[in-house]
Amino acid sequence: MASLNKVILIGNLGKDPEVISFDNGTKKMSVSLATTERFRDRDGNWQEQTEWHNLVSWGPLAQDIADKRRNYVKGDQMYVEGRIKSRQYVDGQNVTRHITEIVVDKMMSLGGNRPQQQQNPNASYNAYGNQPQQPQYQPPQPVENQAPSPEYNGDDLPF
Repeated sequence: MASLNKVILIGNLGKDPEVISFDNGTKKMSVSLATTERFRDRDGNWQEQTEWHNLVSWGPLAQDIADKRRNYVKGDQMYVEGRIKSRQYVDGQNVTRHITEIVVDKMMSLGGNRPQQQQNPNASYNAYGNQPQQPQYQPPQPVENQAPSPEYNGDDLPF
């Protein structure tokens, strides 16, 4: 039986992305993302519950962030696609720690708290650091309401 490990999140960055370069040239990006759910409790009062997600990306996507082509900063609203990965490690005090991360395949800014000219909210990047080319929407040009010319008599209509 086939399985699927896919995560889609929309939330706000909890800090500026951190990019680490390793000796072999590989880059790793890590950042936290907050998602907030609003709901009514039993008494009808609005409640908010925030979940924090650890995001990581490797290679070209991390490189793209390191190159500052997108300038993601704390507070930016992001759309993220990826997969869940759990791992464990031993910290400096010899304690085994468990961590769950979202390995990012795609990140896209949905806007943020910054002025529009400093960001491209339509920028979308996949795990290979490529920005897919999307056709640009061209609004229809207004058509002037013109009366038929005086020479037109309507005889050329097919019905």
